Amino acid sequence: MPKHVDADARRRHVVDALFRVVVREGLQRTSLRAVADEARLNIGSLRHYFASQQDLMRFAMQSMLDRTESRLLEHVERIGDLGGHPRPEQLQLVAGFLAELLPLDEHRRAEVTVFLDFNTAARTNPAFGDLSRQAAEGTRKLARRALTRLDAAGTLRPGLDIDIETERLTALLDGLSLRAVLHPEILNPRACGEVLLTHLGDLSLSVGTPDSAH
Repeated sequence: MPKHVDADARRRHVVDALFRVVVREGLQRTSLRAVADEARLNIGSLRHYFASQQDLMRFAMQSMLDRTESRLLEHVERIGDLGGHPRPEQLQLVAGFLAELLPLDEHRRAEVTVFLDFNTAARTNPAFGDLSRQAAEGTRKLARRALTRLDAAGTLRPGLDIDIETERLTALLDGLSLRAVLHPEILNPRACGEVLLTHLGDLSLSVGTPDSAH
């Protein structure tokens, strides 16, 4: 009797192998053969699931976006109502939420590395443009969601322009990700987290402000 193969599990296995190859070698030097070798599959088996390197890369990028979204939704559920927490704790919770996009551990570093290489490729390859835009819009929506939740909890300083602050926070997240992947000896995970938390603190009311103290 033929051995049953879980196609979804096999695809996830291949994507994990792809991530490892891209982290080591870079996207431009990643081939179907290299991914097949990393996944310990023959090239024919790999082509059964992905007809080309482009198909594999699109699936990998979509998988990464789906995984990140799933983690973020779980994080939102854990946070609950920000208004029920003291202001310093609110900032810590939101910083932890946003940190899901930063390369603060091996798993997230691999995702961000693939993300950066993919977006570089998307600049000249229209086949990747839609996913690149989806990722960029996702980061912006996440930043806006974090700020609006803090604002609703009465934590942000009055008069802030949420549109402008969304762009500033998005740029900070992108910049931290890029610097931490390219130069981890300059910007380590701890420093990434501290910079993010400090930025959010700068947007908030000072502790002890009468009209928003908890």
